[in-house]
Amino acid sequence: VQLQASGGGLVQAGGSLRLSCAASGSIFTIFNMNWYRQPPGKQREFVAQITRDGSTTYSNPVKGRFTISGDNAKGAVFLQMNSLKPEDTAVYYCNVAVQSAPKNTIYAYWGQGTQVTVSS
Repeated sequence: VQLQASGGGLVQAGGSLRLSCAASGSIFTIFNMNWYRQPPGKQREFVAQITRDGSTTYSNPVKGRFTISGDNAKGAVFLQMNSLKPEDTAVYYCNVAVQSAPKNTIYAYWGQGTQVTVSS
């Protein structure tokens, strides 16, 4: 299973970006889909999650500004980021739980990361 993330870039504070992540390979069922980020010099942190039934969870710093959405059938997850702040600057990673075949173990896969830079 491979995850390909895209959509990062440089944006001014107050602007918006939309990140995309597409899964490919041997996929039977997709479970939780997540976004994480790693700010410069800091540890990776949770940003948002969407479950198979569409329930969403957000970290406090992004709540009300970011929206996660997904298409389980296509293995795609998105992150709409509005009202961006300089502290949102980070490498953003998608993380998707995948079962490759019936009765197989569920594994969590990571995308390669996409850089988001917010200038003040």
